[in-house]
Amino acid sequence: MSGNPLRLAVIVGSTREGRFGPTVATWFAEHAAQRADIVVDVIDLAEVRLPACLSSEPDQEGARALAVVGPRLVAADAFVVVTPEYNHSYPASLKNAIDWHFTQWQAKPVGFVSYGGISGGLRAVEHLRHVFAELHAVTVRDTVSFHGAQSQFDPAGRPTDPVACGKAATKLLDQLVWWGRATKAARAEQPYAA
Repeated sequence: MSGNPLRLAVIVGSTREGRFGPTVATWFAEHAAQRADIVVDVIDLAEVRLPACLSSEPDQEGARALAVVGPRLVAADAFVVVTPEYNHSYPASLKNAIDWHFTQWQAKPVGFVSYGGISGGLRAVEHLRHVFAELHAVTVRDTVSFHGAQSQFDPAGRPTDPVACGKAATKLLDQLVWWGRATKAARAEQPYAA
């Protein structure tokens, strides 16, 4: 099966200055890239600034950003959203990116890697599950969650307990690959009707 790897888009959801998301996303993307059955594309929302206001005619800069992100989401067979928890939910930048797109998410699996304080971002994940259900995406059950995230990585950006988070990431990726292959085959056989 490694001859036809699953295309996995890893979305870095936070755009705040001083954010910890790139550290978590880099670790996860490197873990995923070790697999022969996955090809990783990291989409950092801080690097591709989508328009803040939804409109049918975004300005020129916004249109360029959408032209970059949209095709990458279309090409993906599965997604992993890397999100912090802000005020018991997920960042506005992530909701904006989700809302600018619709069919790109349909009939594809979504996994979550979250980080934060005591809750490890899990409240953000629970909110995202409802949003992605509305978009006809399927969310996988298992997540990777970092409670007190900054204390769980060393200064080089490596987890201080690589075994535990590595096992969780592998389980998440196994589920994504299963769902990704199943939904890809189903979409090829019959277009999804939303």
